[in-house]
Amino acid sequence: MFSYDVIILGAGAAGLFCAAQAGQRGLKVLLIDHYPAVAEKIRISGGGRANFTNRDLDPSSPQKHFLSGNSHFCRSALARFTPGDFLALMQKHGIDFHEKHKGQLFCDGSAQELIDMLLAECQSAPVKGGLVDRWQPCRVSRVDHDPDKQIYTVDSDRGMVKASALVLATGGLSIPKLGATDFGWRLARQFGLRVIEPRPGLVPLTFDGDNWAPYASLAGLALPVAISTSESKGDSPPSGKSKKTRITFHEDLLFTHRGLSGPAVLQISSYWQPGAPISIDLAPGVDLAAELLAAKARGSRKLIANELTAWLPSRLADSWVNVNSAWQRPINEASDKALAQLAEQLSQWQLVPTGTEGYRKAEVTVGGVDTRDLSSQTMEAKNQPGLYCIGEVVDVTGWLGGYNFQWAWASAHACALAIEPGSTSQA
Repeated sequence: MFSYDVIILGAGAAGLFCAAQAGQRGLKVLLIDHYPAVAEKIRISGGGRANFTNRDLDPSSPQKHFLSGNSHFCRSALARFTPGDFLALMQKHGIDFHEKHKGQLFCDGSAQELIDMLLAECQSAPVKGGLVDRWQPCRVSRVDHDPDKQIYTVDSDRGMVKASALVLATGGLSIPKLGATDFGWRLARQFGLRVIEPRPGLVPLTFDGDNWAPYASLAGLALPVAISTSESKGDSPPSGKSKKTRITFHEDLLFTHRGLSGPAVLQISSYWQPGAPISIDLAPGVDLAAELLAAKARGSRKLIANELTAWLPSRLADSWVNVNSAWQRPINEASDKALAQLAEQLSQWQLVPTGTEGYRKAEVTVGGVDTRDLSSQTMEAKNQPGLYCIGEVVDVTGWLGGYNFQWAWASAHACALAIEPGSTSQA
């Protein structure tokens, strides 16, 4: 049986970075993943260029960009390993990058450069006395813990291995075709950790076929919107009613054959709860009622749909006015009431999704290992010494735009710094 200081389950972003950091501290590390290809989610992310962090992240106020049962849990790790720290590593490896939108940073070349960098960091560990071995593909069938000897034993299809520390970096359920499973949460529960019920996040929303039929022809249409829904906050008060606040994003919306997608919808989907309505302002920053009434007052003889094209795509304007005969006329012939109703519907489009496209299309998983059971300083389980949880397996989910990768780097870094050398002899 081989012995290591730490066994890391999962060779994604968090697992690779943790392995590299721990190895460079002089630890003997074994990285295990059941999927044949390394870091596939990195490879496909950001359109193949990896949106690897976000320059706008404020570690002093993580609740601005992260969802969690305790949104402040991630503050310590994010403050100790910042976007600037990761950029310094990129620059060390000569990887060029650029900012695309709202602080989102991408590789100039391909995401493979980032994967190669992480693998190179793992391979540089022996220079400082550490070692990073990677078994991939390799399936784990059983994990046991001996509390007296403080040893974790992992039974894999490459043999039995043991270590004094075990790291769960197994990710979530998003994109199952790339090998996503619930294995990490099953192990967490095995060792007494609670798991917040997972659900798809950063995912397109879907609607009932008949109700969506009037909008299906708009598939492929995109426009900037303001989108909002109610977000539950904290514990229920004595009244039994959940505290709710309004969460709003200003991003682009994309119509699809089955529903809505685009950055605006992906962002709101992480907060949306089944049965809850969403509200969309299709012309944010515009007082449509005032604009339409002003056009009428000027005596404009344009069709209402043509007037709307000043603020909306023509396909959307045509589709919208076709549902009501009162709007299918020149604006100077429309009643003030009809124009006000049209403006209200366009600026407060209320609709209730029937569901999401699920983990197949989800970029992340919301929920995971309960942060109440982990140390925010070290990512170690409070009541299970030597067990650590990092990355997406934890109930910390970032906004679209590189935040989830930064959580992977930061949580992995915090974990690697906390693990102490154990038995590394071979038996």
